[in-house]
Amino acid sequence: MVKEEITQKEAICLLINFIMGSTLIMGIGTNAKNDAWLVGIFGLLMSIPVIVIYARIIQLFPGKNLYDIIYLLFGKYLGALALILYVWYAFHLGALVVRNFGEFLNSVTMPETPMFITMLSLILICIYGVRLGVEVLSRTSAYLLPIMIFIIIVVQLLGITQIRFENIQPVLYYGLVPVIKVGFSAFAFPFAETVIFLGVLGNLQPKKSSYKVYFSGLLVAGSIIIILVLRNIFVLGCQLPNFYFPSHVAVSRIQIGDFLQRIEVTVAFIFVVGVFIKTSLCLLFTCKGIAKLFHLNDYRSIVMQTGLLMVCLAYILYDDIMDMHFWAFNVYKYYAFPFQVILPMLIFITAEFKIKKEQKKKVK
Repeated sequence: MVKEEITQKEAICLLINFIMGSTLIMGIGTNAKNDAWLVGIFGLLMSIPVIVIYARIIQLFPGKNLYDIIYLLFGKYLGALALILYVWYAFHLGALVVRNFGEFLNSVTMPETPMFITMLSLILICIYGVRLGVEVLSRTSAYLLPIMIFIIIVVQLLGITQIRFENIQPVLYYGLVPVIKVGFSAFAFPFAETVIFLGVLGNLQPKKSSYKVYFSGLLVAGSIIIILVLRNIFVLGCQLPNFYFPSHVAVSRIQIGDFLQRIEVTVAFIFVVGVFIKTSLCLLFTCKGIAKLFHLNDYRSIVMQTGLLMVCLAYILYDDIMDMHFWAFNVYKYYAFPFQVILPMLIFITAEFKIKKEQKKKVK
């Protein structure tokens, strides 16, 4: 099978879309009320050390994805165990994103349509995209990202009439501790979820920097998210925690006379693209892991089955939207910590130790 390759620019666009993904639907830091923008900044800064680790892992093993690296470092049995853990995490994360999308459409746009139908429609498109390969997904992301940013800028400008700058005050009224606590949630969702991207950067063109991909993507996506959070605060103020989908509510309040209103339908395009890219990468990562585990020649042979199982899991994950919201902002950060921090740290330390040991042998 011919190895797929993606350019540095395409990888950055893919990462930006991945980070924004379901974050544009769910928002971040809503529990911190008008300090949510500080939560975004804290989560972004907190993610920098783990991003360095992710990029270093890829830099040490150019041309290899996370699953290849795990087997090289830990051998057959421990490697298989670590691989299974990451396959589960990617599969579960994909199901979470699909359910976020399903709840969003079911709550605000198509309440009469069964949620399973909307989720199935999404996963079928993702299955098609994953079967086409990471090159097609990355090029699609590179084409669509400028359109998304253009829409975001236009909506920001149209929303100036609804902005109330006083809504951001008082800053740190409840102190710094709540911001740090909620900031840990912003670190886990969405910034540290980029551990999934370790399954993509193995396809990065030779001699391209994984550091540049990670930091460029993180900076751009993080800045966009923080700007949108500020917009939501200026429009909604301390009511932010009262809404499950604050960005949608904030945009729905934009109205210019009688001729320009209900523009949240246009913004839904951004949500759909972000969710499509994020779900597709989770599905791709899962299928590559299963293919590695069972020594399959091509991951594409199991994409359809895995995608359908993913949507079934998404359907039974929560009882209702309140359950989903509680998991996302109160439980997920603890659940994801081993996958996002502990396991990458073990991989990083083991890799550095083994490479230094091999270098010493060569010197002798």
